[in-house]
Amino acid sequence: MNYLTVENISKSYGEKTLFENVSFSINKGQKVAFVAKNGIGKSTLLKIIAGKEASDGVGGSVYLAKDVKIGFLDQQPELILTHTVREAIYDVDSPTVLAIRDYELALLEPDNNDQLQTTLNKMDELNAWDYEARIKTILSKFNINNLEQIVDSLSGGQQKRLALAQLLIREPDFLIIDEPTNHLDIEMIEWLENFLSRQNLTLFMVTHDRYFLERVCDTIIELHNGVIYKYQGNYSAFLEKKAGRQEQLAQEVSAAKSIMRRELQWMRRQPKARGTKAKARVDAFYVLEKKATQEVDEDVVQLNIKTTRMGSKILELHNVVKQYDDLKLVDKFNYKFKKKDRIGIVGKNGVGKSTFLNLMMQLEKPDGGKVVKGETVQFGYYSQEGIQLNGDKRVIDVVRDIAEFIPIDGKGRNISASMLLERFLFDADHQYTFVRKLSGGERRRLYLLTVLMKNPNFLILDEPTNDLDLMTLKILEEFLLEFKGCLVVVTHDRHFMDKLIDHLFVFEGEGKIRDYPGNYSQYREWLSQQSNTSDVATAKPTQKAAEPVTAEPAKRRLNYKEQMEFKNLESEIAKLEKEKANITNQFNDSNLSNDQMTELSLELGRITKSLEEKEDRWLELSEFA
Repeated sequence: MNYLTVENISKSYGEKTLFENVSFSINKGQKVAFVAKNGIGKSTLLKIIAGKEASDGVGGSVYLAKDVKIGFLDQQPELILTHTVREAIYDVDSPTVLAIRDYELALLEPDNNDQLQTTLNKMDELNAWDYEARIKTILSKFNINNLEQIVDSLSGGQQKRLALAQLLIREPDFLIIDEPTNHLDIEMIEWLENFLSRQNLTLFMVTHDRYFLERVCDTIIELHNGVIYKYQGNYSAFLEKKAGRQEQLAQEVSAAKSIMRRELQWMRRQPKARGTKAKARVDAFYVLEKKATQEVDEDVVQLNIKTTRMGSKILELHNVVKQYDDLKLVDKFNYKFKKKDRIGIVGKNGVGKSTFLNLMMQLEKPDGGKVVKGETVQFGYYSQEGIQLNGDKRVIDVVRDIAEFIPIDGKGRNISASMLLERFLFDADHQYTFVRKLSGGERRRLYLLTVLMKNPNFLILDEPTNDLDLMTLKILEEFLLEFKGCLVVVTHDRHFMDKLIDHLFVFEGEGKIRDYPGNYSQYREWLSQQSNTSDVATAKPTQKAAEPVTAEPAKRRLNYKEQMEFKNLESEIAKLEKEKANITNQFNDSNLSNDQMTELSLELGRITKSLEEKEDRWLELSEFA
């Protein structure tokens, strides 16, 4: 059954076109993710589908199946701020939910037995007990405990979790959600993954969480250069099929460029197209020109900013204690940072992760112990509270306020503020846009730039992945892998953490912090193994590195046959690369016929595929060489 059909919808703001003539459909049971670069209008598209915003013009349309109940979660949820949490949760037109609300209220008045009995009878009549248990499960998973709290007193993250819980409780047929994992801790995300993976649920969402895309989605829709591409499968399948599409496009563009050069010579010899055949050839030339000038490669964020030299003394925490009233967040924590430390911080919301970062930065004083910073340490602090860019400033002025020229290496080379912005995908026109007109992801990218351009040697990143598009995330990861200083990251993005972190500070509550030697996936595996041991219930967490459960196996070595294969692969790869270069050069011959061009394209594809297979095998064997 078709739930949604989108046909030729477009959206512009002033002179800026977000998307044009977008079309796709979603069937019942599909779990679809929508991916695109920041600023392309992902959130706007979701609002149009949910009926919260209108598309441009009269040609586009959005068709939703009749009697399909839609649930929409915006990045900025619409809640009645004067309501209590209880009123927000139970503010729904459902007899079952209303019966549960009345029952919950009756429990608060134990002296009114008649009212309580009435609500009990109503609960029995509607068979609402299972539903009530489900509601309590959802609330507990999102750490929503105080139902009498006023919504306006909640933080932005708490309001987002409340809106998400409200949405799931209503049980819509078709969920449309924008960045559902923002403001959730990792345990909440893993529970939500399992919830959304149910077979009978239909889903359309925007998310940058790659593990979420991998484990929940069965279809990915990409908007790139104004064209919609639909990929069946999860995130891994998307990457594989997209790479294949780009490779094929590169071959087609290369062939088109070669043909265009020959046709251009003909065009220059023809001042006017007098005959029908000549006119058709001229028309074909302009079609060919459009194809030959397509952009093949994605825009690339370039991060190569200089890192300040770091001395031997970095940052030391000695018996640090921090608590608020009876809530103990840090209890006698000790750690001496070493060069190139790469630490991830995980734990439930509210256990003190952000407070710990402020202690490291010496923005807050500990209640006991001390924090000692080395003289050469230059912090770069990306915090949620720090994203307070002046909306009335232009993008270029935000950067120029810090520096007009920025050093990019230790050889005295500088780069202008404008050129640096171009490397961060803010082109010349975009640089003079007011900050208030940027998307959420674009603002975060700009804020990240202002942090990095101060040449830090100790990076502290508090949820840096929120709202960043997949491409920017990938480039940021590559930059951080090469970063020579210390790195501390608080993030709910498990893929990001697994790729960058080599040990964790795990906040376990009541001030206890475990220093675990490994990334997040290894920690989860260790936890699973620990839960199967008989003494795990009585074992107390310590601040020492966790011991591995089993000894690491000895590294496998290549046998003789594999050694010979590994050696031969190097020469075979070099030979294939030479053949590939030779064929690529042949495309420059303007005398090639169409048949010859086709034959060369097929041969280039065969060589490229063989080269990739041999390179993959070489990488596989190199791990044991």
